Amino acid sequence: MSVGPIPSPSLSPSRRRFGVWLVGARGSVATTAIAGCAAVSAGLHPPSGMVTETGPLAGAGLPPLASLVFGGHDTLDCPLPKRAEHLAAGGVLPHDLPGAVHGELAAADREIRPGGPLPGDGRTQDELIAAFTADILTFVRRHALAKAVVVNVASTEPPPPDDRHLPASSLYAAAALRAGCPYINFTPSMGLHHPSLRHAAHTAGVPFAGRDGKTGQTLLRSVLGPMFRRRALDVRAWSGTNLLGGGDGAALADPAAAAAKNAGKERVLADTLGAVPEGEVHIDEVPALGDWKTAWDHIAFDGFLGARMTLQTTWQGCDSALAAPLVLDLARLLLRAADAGLTGPRPELAFYFKDPDPGATSDLDRQYEALLAFAARLRDGAA
Repeated sequence: MSVGPIPSPSLSPSRRRFGVWLVGARGSVATTAIAGCAAVSAGLHPPSGMVTETGPLAGAGLPPLASLVFGGHDTLDCPLPKRAEHLAAGGVLPHDLPGAVHGELAAADREIRPGGPLPGDGRTQDELIAAFTADILTFVRRHALAKAVVVNVASTEPPPPDDRHLPASSLYAAAALRAGCPYINFTPSMGLHHPSLRHAAHTAGVPFAGRDGKTGQTLLRSVLGPMFRRRALDVRAWSGTNLLGGGDGAALADPAAAAAKNAGKERVLADTLGAVPEGEVHIDEVPALGDWKTAWDHIAFDGFLGARMTLQTTWQGCDSALAAPLVLDLARLLLRAADAGLTGPRPELAFYFKDPDPGATSDLDRQYEALLAFAARLRDGAA
């Protein structure tokens, strides 16, 4: 079964609506993004953490937040309004927000379709891809959307046992390509990076971006790494620990999934320092933390005349609240890129990723400059 992309409806720019199809649509990140989009659109809260709402990106033609329509896939059955209540009880969302945006959450929940594969599912890989594709295209048609972007915000999965098997993240990524949708992988999972999807990704005629959103510890590393190198300070060792609760903590308790997560953290150090120092990152599940996390780094470095020094950092935050504004930023940027006719990998969006597309730097300042240049290109029509 092959399902092709559909043309964009012919509507005036002010009336166009755009879809955000979330893989893992009932998870903490997705729920926070949907609730946050509704809250900011209604003027209930400021757009803190959203770079696309700052002056330098104004005028780039990005879809307004109020134009976004949400749907997605998930294997969980907890409705979004109830999920939002749980997040509010845990201090992730303001206590009164689930009630204030109940209508928007309920509308998005009606657009969530069963994901997979679940245990006992006898469908072939191509049948699963076809089913996921049909779900996305039905969503686009039902709401007369100009375009939809697929964003993977599901829990981290371990790598597949071999190249013949597509993990769930790659099944959803393949469906995005078949549906003619831009694709964002906000997780360390394989997604479009699977070898069997490489050719399809570069010939599908859609833009796609990165792997593994950069929200906390690695964000700090992408600032500190260049600092040490530019000041000619020799970093001898860089060790870290992450304490995580919630779904991420449970998923990353799997050593294979944790290894996929840590690869991006190590890559940033290798790129910014020029070499990988001694030390490792450890990820520990602490269920009592819920959706909150603590990341600690210990950096040993040499100063003038070999003086031994250390720097320690502690990052405490709510991963969902850190990730949600980035998901909204990326969805708007890639929808605009598709609207402007851009295709293929977008290294200009490295600012948001631990593992950006080829050709990108890991230096946060230079990544930000590339993002601003990309916004200017979108503003000028990206021809």
